[in-house]
Amino acid sequence: MTIVLEHSSVAESFETSHYVDAAAVVLHRDRVSPREAWRLFAADAAKLVDVRTAEERFFVGHVPDSIHIAWATGTRLVRNPRFVRELEAKTGKNATILLLCRSGARSIAAAEAARAAGFSDVRAIEEGFEGELDKQNHRGTRNGWRNAGLPWIQD
Repeated sequence: MTIVLEHSSVAESFETSHYVDAAAVVLHRDRVSPREAWRLFAADAAKLVDVRTAEERFFVGHVPDSIHIAWATGTRLVRNPRFVRELEAKTGKNATILLLCRSGARSIAAAEAARAAGFSDVRAIEEGFEGELDKQNHRGTRNGWRNAGLPWIQD
């Protein structure tokens, strides 16, 4: 059996006496659940950066006290060429950074770009702010930040 613990809070709390009924357990440090993201952010152990457009934040809602740096802008979601520079200016390269988008896809791309630029601990928040589409093609009913009942506000 192989157990790889890359996520520091899980590694610290994992007890080797626990029985694991699996061939391999791999916990990636590049993603974090909405609840774990809130726990880290609320404890001032991480900076939460919303990478959605300004319009998404305004009309759909956002996490209070989160930092906003759009990964892409406009209706065509054109990539923000200043994203990495803005991220470094607002967070520094050595902070624990949690990236939030609508469904979890843009935050993964933004996290990969940040890691490639030398950021030491950047993670995408799984499921995003609104979560995955349900059977009726609606967001917000299956999972995601809002569905988890975590704090958010709307302007």
